[in-house]
Amino acid sequence: MRPGRVAAVSGAVLLVAAVIGGVGWTSVTVDAADRDPGKPTWRFPKPAKDKGEEAKPGEGLAGMLLPYDEAYTRGPDLGEFGNDTELNGPQATALRKESLRDLPRTQRRRLEKKIDEERIKGLAMRSYASADPYAIDEKQTFTASVTLSRMENQRTVRNISRSQNGLLDALGIFRKGPKIKGHENAGCFLSPKDKTEKLDMMFCSAYVGDVLVNATVSGIKPLDGPTVTRFLAAQLDRITDPGEAV
Repeated sequence: MRPGRVAAVSGAVLLVAAVIGGVGWTSVTVDAADRDPGKPTWRFPKPAKDKGEEAKPGEGLAGMLLPYDEAYTRGPDLGEFGNDTELNGPQATALRKESLRDLPRTQRRRLEKKIDEERIKGLAMRSYASADPYAIDEKQTFTASVTLSRMENQRTVRNISRSQNGLLDALGIFRKGPKIKGHENAGCFLSPKDKTEKLDMMFCSAYVGDVLVNATVSGIKPLDGPTVTRFLAAQLDRITDPGEAV
């Protein structure tokens, strides 16, 4: 892929993450962006828990993420956050705003105001590496990052997901990805065609009640659609409206 096209594609992904509010890509874009050594590194303190309100294992937003098992093991670190983390509302809001730092000041302030209006209540991220015992070749293996974002208003969640998928479609550089059976509101898009690139990437967005679901999947080209969608369907099936783990 030519340098100019690489810049255009990278810029499009960053724009989607910033403008639409694709929280699932925030950790990826922040980690991948060129950093000035003189700029401070963002560090988030662990969420404070009130006495008597400590979540039990498997509960809360993180409890809605697929657990690690023989088929899906721990994946790569999501920037400085490791492969499994949960942030409270203020932390998630700060992370979202950090993804805007390279935008012009006026645009950044307008988007920061929009982020505040979304009233993010919490965010949980987990990365996976597939270890499918039924995989017959390496093209059926992949790594994935999944982010669940809970917001105060279900309409906001729905609008963000629809807008994200709409923008990816309108950009005209991303390929349509496979559909996820049983989840009509989920949209998936594949990275642009490039004969020299050996990896495929897929970006998916969906919503269940007040929970926004974003996933980024990568693997050897071409990604095996049935294998990936089976993983994504299992994740979405784990969440029920209005967002209770099953």
